[in-house]
Amino acid sequence: MSKEKKSKFITRDILKSSILGAFKKLNPRYMIKNPVMFVVEIGFVVTLLLCFFPGLFGDEGANLVLYNAIVSVILLITVLFANFAEAVAEGRGKAQAESLKKTQKDMQARILSEDGAESIVSASTLKKGDVVLVKVGELIPNDGEVIEGIASVDESAITGESAPVLKESGGDFSSVTGGTTVVSDWLKVRIMSNPGESFLDKMIALVEGASRKKTPNEIALNTLLVSLTIIFLIVIVTLYPIAVYSGVRLQISTLVALTVCLIPTTIGGLLSAIGIAGMDRVTRFNVIAMSGKAVEVCGDVDTMILDKTGTITYGNRMAAKFIPVGSTGEQDLIHYSVVSSIKDDTPEGKSVVELGERLSGKHQEAITGMEFLEFTAQTRMSGVDLPDGTKIRKGAYDAIQKYVQELGGTIPGDLEARVNEVAKLGGTPLVVSVGNRILGIIYLKDTIKAGLVERFARLRAIGIKTIMCTGDNPLTAATIAQEAGVDSFIAECKPEDKIQAIKVEQAEGKIVAMTGDGTNDAPALAQANVGIAMNSGTQAAKEAANMIDLDSDPTKILDVVEIGKQLLITRGSLTTFSIANDVAKYFAIIPAMFMAVIPQLGVLNIMGLSTPYSAILSALIFNAIIIPLLIPLAMKGVKYRPMRAEKMLSRNMLIYGLGGIAAPFVGIKLIDLLITPLLAALGM
Repeated sequence: MSKEKKSKFITRDILKSSILGAFKKLNPRYMIKNPVMFVVEIGFVVTLLLCFFPGLFGDEGANLVLYNAIVSVILLITVLFANFAEAVAEGRGKAQAESLKKTQKDMQARILSEDGAESIVSASTLKKGDVVLVKVGELIPNDGEVIEGIASVDESAITGESAPVLKESGGDFSSVTGGTTVVSDWLKVRIMSNPGESFLDKMIALVEGASRKKTPNEIALNTLLVSLTIIFLIVIVTLYPIAVYSGVRLQISTLVALTVCLIPTTIGGLLSAIGIAGMDRVTRFNVIAMSGKAVEVCGDVDTMILDKTGTITYGNRMAAKFIPVGSTGEQDLIHYSVVSSIKDDTPEGKSVVELGERLSGKHQEAITGMEFLEFTAQTRMSGVDLPDGTKIRKGAYDAIQKYVQELGGTIPGDLEARVNEVAKLGGTPLVVSVGNRILGIIYLKDTIKAGLVERFARLRAIGIKTIMCTGDNPLTAATIAQEAGVDSFIAECKPEDKIQAIKVEQAEGKIVAMTGDGTNDAPALAQANVGIAMNSGTQAAKEAANMIDLDSDPTKILDVVEIGKQLLITRGSLTTFSIANDVAKYFAIIPAMFMAVIPQLGVLNIMGLSTPYSAILSALIFNAIIIPLLIPLAMKGVKYRPMRAEKMLSRNMLIYGLGGIAAPFVGIKLIDLLITPLLAALGM
């Protein structure tokens, strides 16, 4: 995740807005959306009433008024801490949204009428289908498709990348984003979105959390927390008559304290913050998720479908070796290969010259009067004609073979075997001829991106299957797949083959992720559970996907899956920790409630807490302060380690399960030691 934007966990502005937000969220209409914390707020109201009306439920005594007041304050702090956690997560998103809003200036647009006449209008009045002309130095007023012209566009306001991107009509690089700047030439753009519906508008709304909805997993977990809360409420309500029957007088505030300590308040207070922070982490990694569900689904991905060129390999084939055939010497092959490539400005041609000069130790100048023939799809070869009539050609095996035979030449007996050897290695064989004689082969190699082999091994370790899609022949595809370490491949792949591969995996109940940038990728992006479109790609691809990578780096899908995994692991780990906490709180409060009447329960006072009051208040205070202590973990996420699900579950149960039990024993005891003298001074 090397491209992730680094930022402070919390700035002064975020802290200020979060504190204010924590109080604003006390509104019951907002709190009821979080049932667990709503119960805590009701508990605060009940204990607050008992401060002013101590005999309301039959509880009397000066000490009880003070006790009720302390419980009331701790419950208020608990709710505020939970609200603060969510406000911090939202504050980080809003801070980023503000930086995006700076690109939304009151822009002017040069709109073109059907007869070609220009008129200046406000960009906010543009609607889908309008055609605008954008000249050098001007901002593109809204999202659209280039229909005429070619120009460099500065997208740094959106992507953070300083290098301009070439945009032109047709192809996979015709999509432009509102708020970016034309830095050369001009573009005629057809607007593809109405006001308020642009890509930038959607980004701002999502980052701010304004359109964030609870994900299916969040809803399921929330249902579990509500169920646990209801169960504990039923238990505590029935506890009161049982206590009366046993001769124990329980204060209402003590029952409220027991309720708050036993219901899963820790995860209840952090659940929204974890979800918001998950989307925030993806956004800071320069990927825009169209919903929280998209981020969450990434954590459940079973299969990843990746293009070969530009994703697994760099895409630029470079000369790696010269292979002479027949009786040709290596130096002759190198010499003629370099001469044929001297005026070839393609990356392949330049690499041939560079490798040839390095191996021969000679620098080759262009020969005066030589005529260069560019590669075409029809001839599938390039080369040079020298002034003395010598014709040097380099190209595809079958094209050169046919060319030489037409000139009356013969094919070396070892040529086909050498060509197949190169193909088996995953390379491209470029055959070189002089006149009607074939000299040998230039081995062009498409290099695997650094670190990908290890990344695929990590994905395999957590049970994710990788499938490479390529237009190469099966022989070449198999070699590249083996070298990269992917699990399987689809050779000579067409757009419909990708869709079929996705459907096959989904039919087996698997969650599938894929990347794409072209219009022909749109159906597959829509079919996949997680579709990541490149920002440099077409509008169709971006509309079909549920994530957009602003950096247009196809390998980003690997990182996004890890972020999704981290989100699920964080939520699961903190849920485990929260529920485990309740075990220790049970040993703090239950003995304190009944020891006076049933001394035998003193054996459960494992922590050796001083008094019933100190035991209950210590448990409440710990319950409150554990929420802000866990906010950094909720924001940053539990560290992700690639491993099998069973091993990961065992590890997290050990750390967060046992840790969740042990932490309250230590924390409650320390708090008890601190507050006992204070309570004694207050006569409690």
